[in-house]
Amino acid sequence: MTDDAAAAPICLALPLPGPGDDRTGGCAAARAVNGRPLHAAALKFFWGPMDCGKSTMALQMNYNHARQGRRGLVTTRIDRSLGPQVTTRIGLAHSAVEVTDQLDLRDLVRDAWAEGVRVDYLICDEASFYDLAHIEQMADLVDNFDVDVYAFGLATDFRSCLFPAAQRLFELADEVARIQVEVLCWCGREGRLNARVVEGRVVREGEQVVIGDTVDSADVRYQVLCRRHYRSGDLGPRA
Repeated sequence: MTDDAAAAPICLALPLPGPGDDRTGGCAAARAVNGRPLHAAALKFFWGPMDCGKSTMALQMNYNHARQGRRGLVTTRIDRSLGPQVTTRIGLAHSAVEVTDQLDLRDLVRDAWAEGVRVDYLICDEASFYDLAHIEQMADLVDNFDVDVYAFGLATDFRSCLFPAAQRLFELADEVARIQVEVLCWCGREGRLNARVVEGRVVREGEQVVIGDTVDSADVRYQVLCRRHYRSGDLGPRA
């Protein structure tokens, strides 16, 4: 190897290909020299029931990475605010890209790179509501373009069945971690399941995704219960 070759910069990020592209183009988003080897990116899925702090953790992770000079994009789908932002029950908020059926996450990164904006990672909140195609795109970003993807979401719906996107994340993710902030059922046991409550009763039929909150005043609300009380439909003593 010549001295000139040894001194040549190494590109750690390839451009996202368009239809028919062969992935052989030049570097669209050269990264800062940080010693990280090529293909070190990972797809990580952080999950838990409602109220366990998933969105809070997503924003904290974004802050931690940005503080170290990394650049990322924040995405969400059907946030409780019904707007293009990630919001938390403790009052934190951050603007975000709303993930629609038509959005390709790879195109999102491609467009940023085309504008000269480096993208090191994606924070994907409410990932359980994404389409299966979006999960495949996350894996593609990690495997082929060295972009980290951190997904946050529920595992199961109000029927205690896995969301399709969550199931695919369990299947594909390099790491899966249950968020350790403990949520309690009204009885004091660990809350594990998300019950949908309408007119004071646990319902077990209906659309998989219905917007609601955990406050008692909501027409459709959700309450985290232990397995025993989820199965019995016991919402506990009323205040």
